[in-house]
Amino acid sequence: MTSLPADKNFLGLQDESLYAYNTSKVVIQQAPYEYTSSYLQGSAKGPQAIISASAYVECYDEELDTEIVEKIGIATLPALNFEGIVDAEAVSLIERETEKLLDDHKFVVSLGAEHTVSYGFVKAFSKKFANLSVLQIDAHSDLRQSYNNNIYSHASVMARIHEMGLTICQAGIRAQCREEAQLIKESDNIHTFYAHQIRQNPLWIDEMVAPLSNDVYITIDADGFDPSIMPGVGTAEPNGLLWTETLQLLKRVFQERNVVGFDVVECAPIEGSILSEYTLAKLIYKLIGYKYAER
Repeated sequence: MTSLPADKNFLGLQDESLYAYNTSKVVIQQAPYEYTSSYLQGSAKGPQAIISASAYVECYDEELDTEIVEKIGIATLPALNFEGIVDAEAVSLIERETEKLLDDHKFVVSLGAEHTVSYGFVKAFSKKFANLSVLQIDAHSDLRQSYNNNIYSHASVMARIHEMGLTICQAGIRAQCREEAQLIKESDNIHTFYAHQIRQNPLWIDEMVAPLSNDVYITIDADGFDPSIMPGVGTAEPNGLLWTETLQLLKRVFQERNVVGFDVVECAPIEGSILSEYTLAKLIYKLIGYKYAER
């Protein structure tokens, strides 16, 4: 594998020793697949926008009191090519490419366009970690059996993951259809913490972490955040998660579980604004810090 040159990689690192693939513990994978977007489009531009914005993120983290990148290295890979590839073929491509990175013992951070890509990521991780569970931050439960007659729709990604028999914990959900609500009620594997509930329950983080198995994969849909801090998404919903409460949840998960990888999806950049992509770049670096900072 070859990482991108300095002017195109995560954090805009200039020292090759910090972004060379062979010596980096972390790799940034780009999967700009956008085929089933159902409202505003533009998420295919999200991965590159996040990487570009990351050049302005400080490498020193004041909370962790460290420049974590100097300890681990972060390589950024060229974007996967989805030309002429959709649905099952796209998912298979993502799965295969992710498996290669895991075979190289990398901690994989994936930047996706539409949420469908997470199915491919999770399929790859589930082969490496037998007792995997999934933490989902999202406005939407994404549990429709199909949407617009497509079982590989972004609105169905968690239904496909649910069919794998994995435990799913969802945070911030505030938009779904009756079919999805009924599936949540009927399934022993889905634990949903609705946005309207969490601020009334001081123990919501405890209750959310509890069902997770030891090995956890995290999928973060940008619209899980409130539009006031994350306007650049395809389907914005009010009453979303805010920065501090989201980090409190994620920090606990990193402290108490083995987070094996994560993705960030559905950023649809707004021309003339950098708020969403910069916030997500900072989030990604923060979570890498939570993974590798001394405990």
